[in-house]
Amino acid sequence: MTINKTHPEYQYLNLLQEILDHGFRKVDRGTGDASFSLFGKQMRFDLAKGFPLLTTKRVYWKGVLYELFWFMKGLTNIKYLLDHNVHIWDDYPYKIYLAKNPKIKLSKEEFVAKLVVDKRFGDKWGELPRIYGQMWRAWPTKSGQPIDQLKWAIREITEDSSCHNAIVTSWNPEYLYTMATPENTSYFPICHNLYQLNVIDNKVSLHLYQRSADLFLGVPFNIASYALLAHLIAQVTGYEVGELVHTFGDVHIYEMHLDQVKEQLKRQPKSLPKIKIHNQTKDIDKLEPEDVELINYQPHEPIRAKLSVSGGYFAKKK
Repeated sequence: MTINKTHPEYQYLNLLQEILDHGFRKVDRGTGDASFSLFGKQMRFDLAKGFPLLTTKRVYWKGVLYELFWFMKGLTNIKYLLDHNVHIWDDYPYKIYLAKNPKIKLSKEEFVAKLVVDKRFGDKWGELPRIYGQMWRAWPTKSGQPIDQLKWAIREITEDSSCHNAIVTSWNPEYLYTMATPENTSYFPICHNLYQLNVIDNKVSLHLYQRSADLFLGVPFNIASYALLAHLIAQVTGYEVGELVHTFGDVHIYEMHLDQVKEQLKRQPKSLPKIKIHNQTKDIDKLEPEDVELINYQPHEPIRAKLSVSGGYFAKKK
């Protein structure tokens, strides 16, 4: 049953319901986690009419904020997140650590604590090379001269509002999945893999393509993160903020999240919050998390769920 209502959050709720009703069951070959999937869906948010931070459950705003700045700073080690008590990326380094050290018995809590206090250990095992930040800000090239895609895209739309080419990608086949060699693989998946900036009527819009989307747990973060990125880019370019267009490849609900989804669907959306940026800089590198204020966010209570660390490099059995 599709709910036809005008609040923009119903796009998300309707998609949850559509997957419950019509999703195709799949099983991840690496983790064994099952999900229900649809393919090729889209949502659109007019960012001038409110900031699309979901209200039918509380979204971890601090995590959204510091994760985006982790990306924007081009960082690849989760130490930046841990220093701000943000733990949303703990699972993937821990998964890699266990895969490479099968005989060492270290709990995730012990692993994370050691990342913080042991610099040598943290430098090695907290690192996620070729994660979004590096690909946005220092794309590796054969010449050895990295490419700052984010700054280039901002410059393109600033100098030429009619440009059609302001694309930032994180998808490099050399390091991903079974395209990669075991020594070069990044191990973890790149999910929100490409976005494009476009200016129409003096408004900058951002179109995100997400090839794989955990609709219950991950997508609320992704919506808010890229909406915030659009606001920050509007700030430094001098344009007004336009739309966030969010296009999905495989969008899914994990079987382990079905009860939580059904609980969320019982709730009615509330008024969307607003975003205010206090730093008027025109340099994206001079913005900091403290410059961003979230105003009037009054959501329903959070709904807890376990993260599935599915995807990424799969070692075939010989």
